[in-house]
Amino acid sequence: MRGAWLGIAAALAACHGRSARGPSSPAAIAPGPPRPEVNGASGSVAVAQPPHDSRPEIAAGGPEGTPAFRYGMLDAASCEAELGRRAISHVRVPSARGVLMPLRLTGALRGVAFHGVTSKASRATSPYEIMDCRLALALDDLAAIVQKHNIVEVVHMSAYRPPPTRGWTEGAIGKAHGGALALDAGTFVRKDGSTLVVERDFHGRIGASTCNGAPGPNPPTPEAVELRAVLCEIAEAHIFNVTLTPNYNAPHRNHFHLEVTAGVRWFVVH
Repeated sequence: MRGAWLGIAAALAACHGRSARGPSSPAAIAPGPPRPEVNGASGSVAVAQPPHDSRPEIAAGGPEGTPAFRYGMLDAASCEAELGRRAISHVRVPSARGVLMPLRLTGALRGVAFHGVTSKASRATSPYEIMDCRLALALDDLAAIVQKHNIVEVVHMSAYRPPPTRGWTEGAIGKAHGGALALDAGTFVRKDGSTLVVERDFHGRIGASTCNGAPGPNPPTPEAVELRAVLCEIAEAHIFNVTLTPNYNAPHRNHFHLEVTAGVRWFVVH
């Protein structure tokens, strides 16, 4: 169980920009909510489920049967083949420090556009638009969920954040943003032009539960209720190993941190 928590601590530390080259002590994480429940037998973390669901099993076959686990285990050739099978429009990036399979999306995923807050003209060169192939597959799954809510655009703060050159080992693969395996989604745009903005509409509280029978947003405006439903459907799908919201801590007040973590069998939703 200790090993599982070290892995979780490393993932959360990476989210906050700490080194992705090794695990950190759980005590080193900024103060936040209580830890999620850990299954003693497997060492995996129980994923929070949405309030409208009766706590289904993680997936047939356990954590290994989830999309997040499968994507995290893909090698470059297998991931590229999956992109082709799904006809995901992209261009390869020759190299990006810490990223195993860097690329840029060049089209929408299932009719949903993913892009950063920078101008359209700068997106083709912005480092923050680079993502790992495995994250691209997870976002394709995410698009299938949000399109059911008439969402056609997801605006993010960043996917890739280049690791510092100082002290970086050549050829090392990063985690979370350092490996272009995480997206910070801040705004969801619907077909009619209306928006669901995390900072404005989440209506949560630091330390509160997010899904799994949680009380829900307060006040429960229509935007807040729909945004929470979108988030919990994403969590239920097990596309990402780490899903952090404004309920986690103050630095996440304006976005959902959605992360694929390679080689782990646990999930965190807060």
